[in-house]
Amino acid sequence: MKSAALRKLVRLHLSRDRRGAFSSSFGIAIGIASLVFFVALGLGVARVVREKIFPVDASLVEVIPSQLALGLFGGQLDQQAVDRLSALPGVKKAYRKMSVKVPAVSYYDGDFFGRRVRMGVEIVAVGVDPEFVKADVKLGEFVDAGEGQPIPVVGASRLIEIYNKTFAPARSLPQLSATMLVGFSFPIDWNRSFIAATAGGPFTSTRGQVVGVSDRGMLAGITIPLETAKRLNKSNNADAEHFSGVALQADSPSDVPGIVVAVKEMGLRVDDQERRMAENAGAAVAITTSAMALLSALICLLAAFNIAHALSAAVRTREKELGIMRAVGAKRGDIFALVLGEALVLGLAGGVAGTALALAAAAGIDMLAARMVPDFPFKPETFFLVPMWLPALGVGLGLLAAIGGAWLPARRASRIDPARVLAGQGT
Repeated sequence: MKSAALRKLVRLHLSRDRRGAFSSSFGIAIGIASLVFFVALGLGVARVVREKIFPVDASLVEVIPSQLALGLFGGQLDQQAVDRLSALPGVKKAYRKMSVKVPAVSYYDGDFFGRRVRMGVEIVAVGVDPEFVKADVKLGEFVDAGEGQPIPVVGASRLIEIYNKTFAPARSLPQLSATMLVGFSFPIDWNRSFIAATAGGPFTSTRGQVVGVSDRGMLAGITIPLETAKRLNKSNNADAEHFSGVALQADSPSDVPGIVVAVKEMGLRVDDQERRMAENAGAAVAITTSAMALLSALICLLAAFNIAHALSAAVRTREKELGIMRAVGAKRGDIFALVLGEALVLGLAGGVAGTALALAAAAGIDMLAARMVPDFPFKPETFFLVPMWLPALGVGLGLLAAIGGAWLPARRASRIDPARVLAGQGT
């Protein structure tokens, strides 16, 4: 049978029972719409978790001192331990970190981007090797300028997001961006604290100047050059020889497990708390998405059974017609292709309609969220991620469900005996 004749017969047969065709196609559409919608939602939420809430570098290993004095280096991170860490197989670069052990505060009284502000905050600072945040430095050099000079400061990208969505609206403060902050300076008083006891002695007043904003910046404080942290600790008789952490840059993410094992063998610890939180959040999203996708797949399965039932009934109703077609020369393959072609049309229509419905629903929810849901930290512009393969998957699964449901009825129709049907004996 020629393809043009087959298409004409498929169209004719479907037009006879439009209600049944719509019912079968509607079931597939609902299943595909649910599947595409929930998979797109899961991918979108996972992207927000991975890129905004927990932007974990897969090739970065955070090493911290051991809580117990065990191992070759007694669990401490001095320069000798850093050298050994740098020499581990798979380690590309080691970036040292040192917490400033001197309490500090900032009391700001002046213009804050167009608004008068009087506010005091406790300052927590950590010094890092300049190369660690070099890519995000936008003003000058991230180096220690010496006593009495402004201290270069790198802020945390996530801290700006939290400030803009929670702190600023509650206090009618201006919204900030990374570009706005570059060049902003603020006072810092070292060896002073609003809440903790100090070591005594005079305090030192300096200024900090924001030179960039980075995902690698300290979330609950400021990031300054390592040499500045050493100088501040020395001038206040604090430990300036041991580091509070070392970030190991692996050659590739596949080298990370081996590096972690080697670090632990040295009596040191790996700070993977944020990585675990990201993994746990991702796992929760994946489990929820999988459950919704399974429910959608069950709907598609029910739609396939519905198609099988509808086509089986149609074959029984059209037995005489199909028998005549066989009697005038139609082959078994022609009858099989005819019934299967009807199912493919239903599956294609259901897959396309379901995919379009899911995308429309996603766009509608994004629109409602933008208008009605208040801003919150890390609120995305869209909650959905629709890669190119997802619509294709929706249409493909619609066709697959239709083929699965139509296979047995099509096979039964192709085996109709024209002699028995024309004799009135049926199959």
